[in-house]
Amino acid sequence: MDSFPDYYAALRVEPGATQQEISRAYRTLMRTHHPDVDGGAGGGAAVDRGVKDNELLMIMQAFSVLRDPERREAYDRTIAGQEESGAAPHSVPVRKVHSQAEPSAHTIRITPVRWESGPWV
Repeated sequence: MDSFPDYYAALRVEPGATQQEISRAYRTLMRTHHPDVDGGAGGGAAVDRGVKDNELLMIMQAFSVLRDPERREAYDRTIAGQEESGAAPHSVPVRKVHSQAEPSAHTIRITPVRWESGPWV
């Protein structure tokens, strides 16, 4: 099972960073990683571009989670729980549906709509 990405490391801030510090770090990193800002200069190979794109996506994901206090709190709880339990999987509640021998008279069947062959064509 993959571990959660370290969003604090992606933004290069401490876990106790304020919202202002997170925003400042995000803007600083975007100035150096955004493809429109560096103008594509560097003339690197496609591999370098792919690595830069992955870093850029990670920075954007980190900021989207850490800028929202509720999402940041949920992320912090998840990381803390993962460290305590050693990344053990958690159970997900599932509702078991019992099939009937005969379908009910009130069964609704849902079929996909084919827009190109309907009565409105």
